[in-house]
Amino acid sequence: MSLSMYSTSVPVFVRMLGNAQTWLTKAEQHAAARKFDAGNYLGLRLAPDMLPFSRQIQIASDGAKGCVARLVGEEVPKWEDNEASMADLRARLQRTIEFVQSVPAERFEGSESREIVLPMRQGDPLRFTGEAYLKHYVLPNLYFHLTTAYALLRHGGVELGKRDYLGNA
Repeated sequence: MSLSMYSTSVPVFVRMLGNAQTWLTKAEQHAAARKFDAGNYLGLRLAPDMLPFSRQIQIASDGAKGCVARLVGEEVPKWEDNEASMADLRARLQRTIEFVQSVPAERFEGSESREIVLPMRQGDPLRFTGEAYLKHYVLPNLYFHLTTAYALLRHGGVELGKRDYLGNA
């Protein structure tokens, strides 16, 4: 059986974003046990020039919903980046999961050759085939931002391990 664009995207997004929801819950539990506001995690950075924790989660969400919409030829849902709590971030991840799951697998048929054009803030747009977009742009970005979010929580003292990152098989 060959891999489909659907099976290479939606189940991966659902699993990893679901795992990230668990990290947020563990971060809230860690903060509560130590009697501090879990909102302190939202601004965590490893370096002054990097995006904070909350943006890492938002970007992972944007990548997943944007990928699915573009692959099936829909307008990308536009959501404000106004999450102000761990609960808000968890809700955003849930909304993303629900969106990507709402698109039937058959809508992805032929998307491997669909032209994907990403406008850039500066310079020319990036152009991909659907397959290259998924494999060489979206998935690496998803893992980059989720790994960064995971590392920020670990750095903040949250007891997370590899199993939390990978989730239950």
